Amino acid sequence: MATVTLTSEIFEDTVTADGITLVDWWASWCGPCKQFAPIYEAASEKHSDIVFASVSTEEEQELASQAQITSIPTLMAFRDGVLVFSQPGALPESSLEQVIKSVRELDMVDVKRQVAEQELKA
Repeated sequence: MATVTLTSEIFEDTVTADGITLVDWWASWCGPCKQFAPIYEAASEKHSDIVFASVSTEEEQELASQAQITSIPTLMAFRDGVLVFSQPGALPESSLEQVIKSVRELDMVDVKRQVAEQELKA
């Protein structure tokens, strides 16, 4: 599956959908972003059941600000509409595969319970 380009118009619908969505926040001038891009693209071909998306922080500055992106590249993972991972920095292939494995193995009933508890405290 090819990487999907996200804009502010489709971001929310994409990341709140059922299943796993990975989002790569990047910029054309960013060296580490360029190094990570082929690793991310290769993973998108390998894991066809996952939505691999990217957001250009240059073109979507307001969206990047809303997502509190302060360093690029940043990788976010959403599962069933819940942000379950967010980390700046280019990942090597093995680390990206570990993130994917960990997100797949999450007990989403427990994750959603924890999110609900945090929302009650807020």
